[in-house]
This record gives sequence, C-alpha cells and structure tokens, in this order.
Amino acid sequence: MEAVLTELEAALGHRFDRPELLVRALTHRSLANEQAQANEQTQVNGTDPAAEANDNERLEFLGDAVLGLAVAEALFLLHPEWSEGELTRVRSQLVSRQHMAEVATAIGLGRHLRLSRGEDRQGLRRKATVLSNAMEAVMGALFLDGGLEPIRTLSDNWVMGEAVEQLARELDSGEALGNYKSALQEHLQAERVGVPVYRVKSESGPDHHKKFLVEVRLRPADGLLGKPLARGIGRTKKLAEQDAAKRALERLTSAAGSDGKNGTDENVEDGPL
Repeated sequence: MEAVLTELEAALGHRFDRPELLVRALTHRSLANEQAQANEQTQVNGTDPAAEANDNERLEFLGDAVLGLAVAEALFLLHPEWSEGELTRVRSQLVSRQHMAEVATAIGLGRHLRLSRGEDRQGLRRKATVLSNAMEAVMGALFLDGGLEPIRTLSDNWVMGEAVEQLARELDSGEALGNYKSALQEHLQAERVGVPVYRVKSESGPDHHKKFLVEVRLRPADGLLGKPLARGIGRTKKLAEQDAAKRALERLTSAAGSDGKNGTDENVEDGPL
C-alpha cells in the first residue's frame, strides 16, 4: 500500500503527512461496507470496525467545496475581463463530474481505488461517476492534510491548464460551453442503455432571430424511441441540441449520484422537462 500511495502522491504533487486521509479518499463505500461486515466477526478481538469502514463520501463533500474555491480564485485572477456570469459558467465546466472524471483518468486514479471484490469485477473503477466522486474525495483529503496550497497546485496542473483556454475560446465565440452532445453520448454508452436522438419540436421568431426547441430522447438497443430525457432552447439547432444534452446530462448524473442508478429509469424520464 505504501508504494501505491507514493506513486499517487507523485501524481498529485503532495506528500501526505497523514496518509490515512488518502487511503480513506480512495475507499469506495462498497469496500467500507464489506469491511464493516467482516469486522463484526472480529470485534471481540479488539478490532474497531469504524476505523476500517470509513468510506470517501464525506471527503467528497469537502473536496467539491474546496475545489470550487480554488478554481474560482484562479479564474478571478486569470481573467479580470470576465463578468460574474462568465466566471460562473467556466467554473461550472471545470468542476463538473465529466471534467473531474477526465482528471481522475489522466492521473490514473482508477487503479488506486479501493473497491469490494464484486464491484471491482463489475468494472466500477472505470465508471465516470465513481472516478469523479473519488477525485473530489482526494481533494478533500489534500485540503485536510495541507490546506489550500496542494489544492491550488493540483488545480493548476490538472484541472485548469488547456481546459481553461478551450473554454475561453468557446466563451468568446458565443457557443455553448462544453461539447455536451459528446458527453451525453459517452455517458449513455458507458451505462450501456442506448443512444441519444434529437428532434426539433418547434421553432419561432423571424429568420434573423430564430429560436429552436429541441428534445432529446433515449433510443435503447431494441430500437424503440424512449421517453424524453430533456429539452433545450437555442438560437440555432446546434445550440438547442447542446442545451438539451446539457440538461439531460445534468439530470442523469444527478440521479446517479443520489441513488446509484444510471438515471434512465421511469422516475427520471417522467420528471419535468
């Protein structure tokens, strides 16, 4: 374990004074539950189940907050010309689940995750939601061990970088930030539930000031078109599709984070558009 932690610490750019924090940040609740059940059998020998069974969910909560602060500070100093709304839009992209999963993949976080045997066999360490949650938990561990400075370092090295430059270009061009259509398709492919299909529901306004309403639906493997995932509005079909994909992705990832499902069940699809 020590060698594994050293490798990850090198990628994070921080040497932990309290390595148990990093271990906890890497511990998925499936392993915590598995260990708690095992420790119930040995508690009479002096084992403290709580010491082994801590998962990373509380650290995830903290990491999300401190990462948002570090990114907000960096953007505020880097782009004094941006308005509050522009700063908020770019920050939301940089701290999104999608981007956090990309950062986790870039530093090889998945191979360091501590999962139950069953979840590991199911490929959970490659799941975007698990990776993004673990990345936020690592942020929380970094903050508790070293304050904001290691968060700033990690943010500069992995979270910001070229991503900020790309988002700045998209912001200047007036396009929707982020390729949400690609992100939605990747999410649905990862969950193996189908592909997104876009349909223009209506268009209004004069030719020089059109407004399009686009609906995105899920098409499962059986080919039958499912219920709507979300609707989006834009001055072009492309922007309306991006807006619909963004709303669908937010709904699906929110549902997955709250109940562990992929978010494409009846309850999600029947929600308000």
